[in-house]
Amino acid sequence: MSVSGFISLAALLVLTGYAVVIYNSLVNIKHNVSKAWANIDVLLKQRHDELPKLVETCKQYMKHERETLEQVMLARSGVSAALNQSDVTALGSAETKMGQGLMNLFAVAEAYPELKADASFQHVQNRISQLENTIADRREFYNESVNSNNIRIEQFPDIILARFFNFKAFDLLEFEKADIADINIKKLFE
Repeated sequence: MSVSGFISLAALLVLTGYAVVIYNSLVNIKHNVSKAWANIDVLLKQRHDELPKLVETCKQYMKHERETLEQVMLARSGVSAALNQSDVTALGSAETKMGQGLMNLFAVAEAYPELKADASFQHVQNRISQLENTIADRREFYNESVNSNNIRIEQFPDIILARFFNFKAFDLLEFEKADIADINIKKLFE
């Protein structure tokens, strides 16, 4: 084998190795996005299962607050539909409605001392609050994973392999303006 043949073979091996490293990195990032979405999905399903318990507990005390309870259940259905369709945009909107519904429900519950003192209500309220905090953390991780994926598939030389192997961009889980706006706490207690 000649020197030029050896150099050509070495260059080909280096390029192939580099392409394999890039491909494996892109696959890893893509699967991190899927894992992040799966984590959100699990938490949303857990919260989905807790909401009927909350509503049932509240129904015993809040006879005149049917609209508030229905708002929470409608929001629950919206989140479920968005999850079933894997529609990240619709999920962001549905999550905003769910947050508003829960905030209204907890604010209305303040007017019912017996409800607030109920152990079942306290347990479910705490569980949902814990889930909400964890969901917020997982949303952040999901969006970071999506951002990493979307940047990598647009950077050179990764873009070459990303296009060749049909790697796709993912949508961020974005919040509606109402979800990130300052909350008027005084209005909740009027």
